Amino acid sequence: MSNWLSDIWLMLPQLYHGALYTLLIAFVGLVGGLILGFFIALGKISKNVILRSVCTFYTWFMRGTPLLMQLCFIYFVLPQIFDSFRYLNDLEAALIAFSLNSAAYLAEIFRSAIQSIDKGQYEAAHAIGLTYWKAMRRIIIPQSIRRLVPQVGNEVIMLLKDTSVVAFIGLVDLMRITSQIQSAGGSSFVYIPSAIIYLILTTLFTFIFSKIEKRHSKYE
Repeated sequence: MSNWLSDIWLMLPQLYHGALYTLLIAFVGLVGGLILGFFIALGKISKNVILRSVCTFYTWFMRGTPLLMQLCFIYFVLPQIFDSFRYLNDLEAALIAFSLNSAAYLAEIFRSAIQSIDKGQYEAAHAIGLTYWKAMRRIIIPQSIRRLVPQVGNEVIMLLKDTSVVAFIGLVDLMRITSQIQSAGGSSFVYIPSAIIYLILTTLFTFIFSKIEKRHSKYE
């Protein structure tokens, strides 16, 4: 085995450690984004003008500013404004930033999926005596799932790749570990296994969401 292959083999445990952080940030960002994004989407289609305006402003601002800037604001600026954020560490800042950012994009995905359902479905639900929330839970949302799965899958892929920005605040994700190894005099070939790990992760999630999409398409 050549020297550079031996070097890469020795680096794999460190890359594995970084990949775990990458997965953690993407996973928490997705879960947090799904929960918050769902309620923001409902707020955007609400008849309450104030609630609708607040949710619309949120998605406009979060989608219109770079994720890196949002991350830096949470990690560097918030602790100077609020004492409660003074002890915020890099991982916590990353999890918050990714959850808030993905929520804005997922809210638009939810909103478009919900509003794509024919209005006759709402009228039919109202005619049989279902409340707004029961209609949403039993009729509208189940139908919306089939339409939003592909877009949520794309958002997950974007989250995985965007995790590389956390290296800016010193969090040791996959990209940070790779850069540290190369800067410390390690082989530049370390970028090869790092890229392969990213490819494996994105391919895995693409496969999973493809299966979910096919499963729901059976009920169309």
